[in-house]
Amino acid sequence: MPRISKSRSILEVIQRSWFYFLGNHLDIMNSGNTLLRRLIVSPTRPLASGPATKILAQRWVCPECSQKLSIQSQLRSLRRNYSTRNPADEPGFTSIVDNPPKLIRTGRRHGWGLLVLAVIPITAFVLGSWQVQRLGWKTELIARFEDRLVRAPLPLPPQLNPDAIKDFDYRRVYATGKFRHDQEMLIGPRIHDGKDGYLVVTPLERDFEEFPGNTKILVCRGWISKDKADQRQRPESLPTGEVTVRGLLREPWTKNMFTPDNKPEEQKFYFPDVEQMAQLSSSQVVWVEETMRPDLIEAYDREAKGVPIGRPAEVNLRNNHGQYIFTWYSLSLATAIMLWMVVKKPSSNASRRVRQNRQW
Repeated sequence: MPRISKSRSILEVIQRSWFYFLGNHLDIMNSGNTLLRRLIVSPTRPLASGPATKILAQRWVCPECSQKLSIQSQLRSLRRNYSTRNPADEPGFTSIVDNPPKLIRTGRRHGWGLLVLAVIPITAFVLGSWQVQRLGWKTELIARFEDRLVRAPLPLPPQLNPDAIKDFDYRRVYATGKFRHDQEMLIGPRIHDGKDGYLVVTPLERDFEEFPGNTKILVCRGWISKDKADQRQRPESLPTGEVTVRGLLREPWTKNMFTPDNKPEEQKFYFPDVEQMAQLSSSQVVWVEETMRPDLIEAYDREAKGVPIGRPAEVNLRNNHGQYIFTWYSLSLATAIMLWMVVKKPSSNASRRVRQNRQW
């Protein structure tokens, strides 16, 4: 009886070892079937602990089976990769090489700035053309005035029509009478050779036996320095007898926006308002500018004595339209070149984007 139990235990150990070997060889131990693993490892009861149990617990796989398992896993991986759908496998697939992306600009290429830049050369060209017309008009006007200067001086009639003075502007005239120094008016400040002073305007009272009406006219005698404004400082500039004035008949002056208004009640005149001065002195609206021969020594002598320095008999109109023409046409050309450069300049990388073509 004891012998039979011993042989049964040996047989049981062999059986367990055989089943354990089959489980390792067939990779049953790695499966998720826990119940089958229990049957193979312990078909009847758990193994007893001991050295034999530790040896049987070690897993062993032969090299040939390991190589087969590696090949099978690689085949399974390839099947899994090729089982997914790839767009390149489709017959109508088009690559990015066959259908390249398109370069587009973000937003508009040019905005309001280009419109403003286009208006500048056009406006400058129009202004330059207008200055060409002004140059022709000013040249003709100066030529007409210079033609009047070379003519013989005319005696000033007793009464003049203010509307006809325009046709005699810059015409040389002369008149005889007496100065009314009590009605003298100073216009200033006026600069002459860098010095501050005033223009002396004195009414000239004329006497005509055959004409009983108003014959008084306004005469701009010339410039005096500021320290000679008081008549007591310049007695030599106050002739009392009859004098003959030679000068230019001029149109009434016009006031600009920067000149302040005259204050006749305070005897302050900032510009020659001929109509206002004629009304204050009961004179005709006639303005005569006394002239003198340009002489530096005589001018210094007059300035020292306080005698008004008259103007030379010449046309003193400014004619800067040639400079204006050059300026406006140069500006028009420069801005036109800038406009052409802006229009023709290629767009930078920052202002371009790639639009993805989705028509694949």
